[in-house]
Amino acid sequence: MSEEAARFLNGPHRAFIKGAFTDEGAGEAIAVHDPATGRVIAEVPEYGAAGVEAAVVAARAALEGPWSRMRPADREKLLLDLATAIEADGALLAELETLENGKSIGIARGLGVGGSVEWLRYFAGWATKIEGSSYDTSIAVPPGSHHFSATIKEPVGVVAAIVPWNFPLLMGIWKIAPALACGCTVILKPAEETPLTALRLAEIAARVGLPEGVLNIITGRGSVTGAALTAHPGVDKITFTGSTEVGQMIGRKALDTMTRFTLELGGKSPMIICADADQGQEPLMAGLGMFFNQGQVCTSASRLLIEKSVYDRTLEALAGVADSMTLGSGLDPKAQINPLVSARHRNRVNGFIERAEAAGARRICGARTLPEGGYFVAPTIFDGVSSEMEIVQEEVFGPVVAAMPFTDLDEAIRLANDSRYGLAASIWTRDLNKAFHASRALKAGTVWVNSHNTVDANAPFGGYKQSGIGREHGRAALDAYLESKTVIIRYS
Repeated sequence: MSEEAARFLNGPHRAFIKGAFTDEGAGEAIAVHDPATGRVIAEVPEYGAAGVEAAVVAARAALEGPWSRMRPADREKLLLDLATAIEADGALLAELETLENGKSIGIARGLGVGGSVEWLRYFAGWATKIEGSSYDTSIAVPPGSHHFSATIKEPVGVVAAIVPWNFPLLMGIWKIAPALACGCTVILKPAEETPLTALRLAEIAARVGLPEGVLNIITGRGSVTGAALTAHPGVDKITFTGSTEVGQMIGRKALDTMTRFTLELGGKSPMIICADADQGQEPLMAGLGMFFNQGQVCTSASRLLIEKSVYDRTLEALAGVADSMTLGSGLDPKAQINPLVSARHRNRVNGFIERAEAAGARRICGARTLPEGGYFVAPTIFDGVSSEMEIVQEEVFGPVVAAMPFTDLDEAIRLANDSRYGLAASIWTRDLNKAFHASRALKAGTVWVNSHNTVDANAPFGGYKQSGIGREHGRAALDAYLESKTVIIRYS
């Protein structure tokens, strides 16, 4: 651990409200653990109704104050300044994310910090490009009159952004960047397991001169802080990334006050491997698709559908890759599989493994000695499964995959679509006809061909079915943070 990280961990850690760190509304302390060792590395307060009220008041005052009068070009510059400051602070931010989440320091640097910088710069450009439309209308009252009609795009208002623990910094930016570009104000609640990068982000935001109240960050559990935030009548929009079950609760609650909401939820993403796929891609399939970030990815390829003629060969190669992956701390650059985020989550994932074996599934890899002290689960592949099994239908959110054979592409698509989820899917083939057919037939918000788990700031991202409502990234994300107002002017 670096000296700078040690100083930051020593705190104090408090909510960031109205441009300053405050104890107002602070409750009991929540411990933050290092998943590689299990030891406590920091504590943050939990904020209840009083803290949430203070954050909402601050965000509302900023929304109706100078922020609303700021030129789009000035919002753009602030977002660009924030991106540059995050880039300069990248080493510390990446280390903090690895320490609180357990992930590879390389992923924390490249995707956590690097991705955050890219997304901020991308959405900064949109601040000056938000536009409405004009319309020809056929209004006949009073007779002989003429009308000019147009739409104006306005910020939706105060945004409550609730993010998960798997990519805490990046997913916070995924919500902050478009919201601020559109002129909204934000209250960010990080996951209770991973609040540290968000609090460091608050320090950076204050340093670059983001006006007070525009970005507020408040810590606590979902059942306390999150519940108070999503129920607050002063919140105009909720954007949530997390489990389908929690998303459903948030959506139902939002309807009581007609609060706008978007939900990016769970997945059980299939990876279809055709017999004509290029051989030797198993390390890419496993490392990028199946076990990236220890499978703690909503789009993780947790269902393998392999054409029967190459099933045994492919499964054997993938199992070999899985068993060869080294386990260790995220701070160890040689470690390919790092700990899961918490003891509770490790126990949950192990529960899926135990129930799958009890149901008759065959574990073909993953039974090996684990590092001591941390929250490790070895990469695991199950064979001999059927569609109705829990391991095939439910999101594990860990390095656990279920494999099934198929005879032709139509069967593969049927098996792939046999899920309540529809977040993502991939097909691996050299046949362009198969690729296009699968891309249209798969019920998923994103379909990759010969790739998996890749995203871009300009490419809309979200799910079908119970994988969510709305889209993140690209032009599509802006709609979630804007209201459309129609103006009709009679001029003669």
